Amino acid sequence: MTYATGRVYLDADSHVMETADWIVDHADPSIRDRLRPLIPGGFTRDKAEAVVAKRNSHPKFAQRSADEIMNRKGYEALGAWDPTERSRALDVLGFQRQLVFTSAGLFPVLIYEDLDVYYGAVRALNRAMVEFCSEDERLMAVGYVPLVDPERAVTETRFAVEAGCAAVMVPTVAPPDRSPTHPDYDGVWDTLAMAGVPFAVHIGGGGVLLPPAFRNNGRPVPPDFGGGGENIRSKDFIGLHRYPEMFLSLLVLDGLFDRFPSLKGASVEQGAEWVVTLLRRLDQAQDAFRKTEPDLADLKLRPSEYVRRHLRFTPFPFEDVGWITEQVGPELLLFSTDYPHVEGGRDPLGRFERSFDAAGTPEDVRRRFYSQNFAELFGITV
Repeated sequence: MTYATGRVYLDADSHVMETADWIVDHADPSIRDRLRPLIPGGFTRDKAEAVVAKRNSHPKFAQRSADEIMNRKGYEALGAWDPTERSRALDVLGFQRQLVFTSAGLFPVLIYEDLDVYYGAVRALNRAMVEFCSEDERLMAVGYVPLVDPERAVTETRFAVEAGCAAVMVPTVAPPDRSPTHPDYDGVWDTLAMAGVPFAVHIGGGGVLLPPAFRNNGRPVPPDFGGGGENIRSKDFIGLHRYPEMFLSLLVLDGLFDRFPSLKGASVEQGAEWVVTLLRRLDQAQDAFRKTEPDLADLKLRPSEYVRRHLRFTPFPFEDVGWITEQVGPELLLFSTDYPHVEGGRDPLGRFERSFDAAGTPEDVRRRFYSQNFAELFGITV
């Protein structure tokens, strides 16, 4: 029996667990020897292949991996980095589509001072993402384009779209000297809008969530959610919405969606309870400042309406998705699992359903959450 049954399920957040040398073979020869390990001290290809080989060495091991599909996380998960296994994982999960994001590419290890190397590493990453998803149409690759250099950003956006990325992730941290709505980035947004490819913002794409001094409370720094040192902790979580909320608000208030009316995007793995106040605050900003900021008065729609038309959000499984849906409406939220990351939990579907049950959410609204909102965002028929 599959994990998810009874409906169509489209998963808006999953990841590939890259090996340390994962992008080297996809890099242009001119930069290949200048690339750092994607995950310093992480799994090599040999170690990852050993995990898969052990799993396939006996039918009972393979069956156990399927039976424990939501309990095994990271490199131990079925299909964590092997695309053939990932197809089997989707069979077991019961999902008809799954967005696939990078894991290591979310962290600063991908950043290089030399922009030729930086954007070369990004291109290699996007090639690798497309290749991982190429053998199963259910897998939808998410590319990545940093906005550090506008001209290169436009070039790499075009490359990612032409290579077959279903979505393109952009960072929510501000570019060095201009807003993401600056005309210099119009080529990025126009490319995505014309191709019908949504942009995505994802946790890990922003700046420092908590000023380092705030951690100095005279006590030892606790381990992160996964037990290591590079993930988030409770105080980071409190401000998790800060960067996506500001980034998406800029797009709305600066009229980007008037300039590119077919552009759509999603905020992924950054929660959704903050969207309740975002809708109100955007309209309040227009009302309060329209006299001194004429561009606000020139917007064709109310700011909250741009959010409803152009943006979607993935709630965490521990958030009250039934209540959020009551507040923001049925069209804004997307189902996601974060597979195979530990943050997704062992039973996200069960947690979402319990919240919907408590709120008395009707089945047609639940279907929108699990599949229809995703299908509309990507313009697909399921």
